[in-house]
Amino acid sequence: MLYFVSTPIGNLDDISLRAINVLKSCDVIACEDTRHSKILLDHYDIQVKTIAYHKFNEKNSADGIISLLKEGKNIAIISDAGMPIINDPGAILTVRLHEENIAYTIIPGANAGLCALILSGFDATKFAFFGFLSEKNKELKTQLNDVSNFNGTRILYSSKYNINKDLGSLYKALGEVKVAIVSEITKVHENTELVTLPYTLPNPKGEYVIVIEKSNKAPIIQPTDKELISEFSLLLKTNDKNSAIKILKDKYSLQKSYVYNLYEKHKANILKDIH
Repeated sequence: MLYFVSTPIGNLDDISLRAINVLKSCDVIACEDTRHSKILLDHYDIQVKTIAYHKFNEKNSADGIISLLKEGKNIAIISDAGMPIINDPGAILTVRLHEENIAYTIIPGANAGLCALILSGFDATKFAFFGFLSEKNKELKTQLNDVSNFNGTRILYSSKYNINKDLGSLYKALGEVKVAIVSEITKVHENTELVTLPYTLPNPKGEYVIVIEKSNKAPIIQPTDKELISEFSLLLKTNDKNSAIKILKDKYSLQKSYVYNLYEKHKANILKDIH
């Protein structure tokens, strides 16, 4: 059997008896970072062979883990903190396990996103997790569009290196929204700060969860290119080209170059429709 085992996100006591028993009984424990996991394993006197299983060797390690399972070994997968796969390695392995019809299970436990949601005091009836914001502009734009259009409480992760940049990106996309900045969850200095964007966090340290209050605005439905071309034709009846481009750019949060290039590509059809 393969077990995905949730581990503490801060306080080492936040682990279940079942998790400890499973870790002690397994033949191998695959760790995101064997040095980091040693602290937890030593704390509970878990003396089991460990192997590295992280994002840089995930594909090759999945082959090795499946081979061990076929040999009859019991294996546990743990990340540095919280539930494996949730912004941690494991997704490639689960796909392979399903492909080969190999059973696996989970040992539930702590999750930083859910803990932060409760600490925020925001509506928990409908929420979504968006992980870490990308540092690549194109991916970031898509993420922020998804965050903006979700009509519920939104949860993101951030680090001390990116927290203020991420808060700035969220402000540009969402405007003056209320957020909870949660850190040191389950630790002595656990902290939840409720603020309204724009906001800059002084002296950031460690890892953060950003929880964004539910939006009451209607989501922006992104139009197809065909719909944009049709709307272009309507706008050009009462506006010049540059004004029409700006209206569409602002209305749908599109890049100006995208709208301009769409116009240039379909200019003949657009101008034909307005006559």
